[in-house]
Amino acid sequence: MYRLNKQAYNILIEEVQRCAAKDEIGKTEKQIVVKRLTKMRLQKGEPAKLDELRDTIFDVYPQFSEKVLKQAAALNQPPNGFNKFINQTIWIAALISIPAGILWVINLPYPMIRKPVAQKAPILLFPSFWTMDRSYRGAINSLKQAEQLLNKSTSTADIERGSKKVKQAQKHLNNLPVWFLGYYPQTYCTMFGCVWKFTFDEFKVARERAARLEAIAFQDTNALKPLKAVEESIKEAKKQYQQAKNISDREKAIAKWQISINQLNLIPQQTLAGKTAKAKLKVYQQDFQNAVVSSFISAAEEFNTEAEKITATQPQVAAELLKQAVTHLNKVPTDNPRYLEAQKLSAIYQVKTKTLANSNGGNYIKAAKGFAIAAAKASQNPPHRAETWGEIAKLWQKAIEKLEKIQVREPSYSEAQNLLATYQTNLGTIKTRQKLEIEAQQKLQQAHRQIQNLIANPGSNPQQFKAQIQGVINQLKTISAGTTAYKEAEQLLKSAYDKLKQT
Repeated sequence: MYRLNKQAYNILIEEVQRCAAKDEIGKTEKQIVVKRLTKMRLQKGEPAKLDELRDTIFDVYPQFSEKVLKQAAALNQPPNGFNKFINQTIWIAALISIPAGILWVINLPYPMIRKPVAQKAPILLFPSFWTMDRSYRGAINSLKQAEQLLNKSTSTADIERGSKKVKQAQKHLNNLPVWFLGYYPQTYCTMFGCVWKFTFDEFKVARERAARLEAIAFQDTNALKPLKAVEESIKEAKKQYQQAKNISDREKAIAKWQISINQLNLIPQQTLAGKTAKAKLKVYQQDFQNAVVSSFISAAEEFNTEAEKITATQPQVAAELLKQAVTHLNKVPTDNPRYLEAQKLSAIYQVKTKTLANSNGGNYIKAAKGFAIAAAKASQNPPHRAETWGEIAKLWQKAIEKLEKIQVREPSYSEAQNLLATYQTNLGTIKTRQKLEIEAQQKLQQAHRQIQNLIANPGSNPQQFKAQIQGVINQLKTISAGTTAYKEAEQLLKSAYDKLKQT
């Protein structure tokens, strides 16, 4: 005879289906109860009673219908179940009638007391066997659930619940009356049904399973803390990168980001945190790689901007900045989506670098400025002789010739054109000063000749003499101010006026 017949089994399975939740934990609980009932269905022996059925199911499904249990227990009774029930009732009544103090002494963990009782009246050891039965079932069931939750955990809730199940299993193991292992409760099992034979080895294995599961739960719980810390660190580094305003700030953020990603590999892979970290690592690495590539391109663009600012005045430094830009762009991996963009920029910057390397514009500008400075210094403290103005004009002319050599395609062309306009204006001014100086000298010489004629031939007619003096005065007045002849002309004018008054 099987311990659970087909009718009772089907009724119980149907109620289990109703009680089972739809989530992963519910599936696990359902598997545990179905496995117990199936084992009972295939096992030969005394039919399972109501209490045994209740103990088999209620620790997992406390909401299980009592009515269904009683119906299944009634259907599971053998034809002679009534007589057996009467015998059990008699034994229980006898057990109840024994004073509690005596019963307590009988169940003490002393072999000299328990052995004769186990041989003559094993029913008196019912409390010990009953405690052992419940604790054993509770320990085994809790360990199975803990293994399912911890070995296949998908969330922190699984770890927390698995840890609780381990503690429950340990509590049941601590309640097991290990001190009478070996006293098999044959009578108890015959009357109330039990399918276990608890031994020292089995107890040791259960203890080891509980310890192992406790270690797994502890490791899983601890591993969640560094995972959370690493995720916060990555989030902070990403924020710092997004807020960076220059190359230095971006490099610091990227370094912090890299360190945080490396720490993910330090989380134990067998833990839920380790599995989660492994699953997220690819996404984190992709984001990090994109940030690194963006940093390379942004840095290159910044180098190019700085180079453009100083191309005209410091072409060599600008060329070095462009080389750094190209170096950064060449770091972009070929499999990155922005690789082509980086290569296009690299080609543009390389052309600029070659142009600067082959350009003499900077040298021409430098030489032109040198001539301009020399010309400006020579122009100080005028007036100057016509020859001096001529030399100054030559300096400006040389400066202009240097600037005219700079071609349109060269970066310094624009600056050269601005300087060229200024230098040409200055050259025109100098040539005007030179012309005025020549004319002033010529007029002064003519005035001298007129004065010499007056001295040599004063004449007898006073009116004619005055007219000649007035002609000298008019000649001297045409001499421009700012010439070397002007001062002498002023002195001659004074003498002429004085002579005119005397006549």
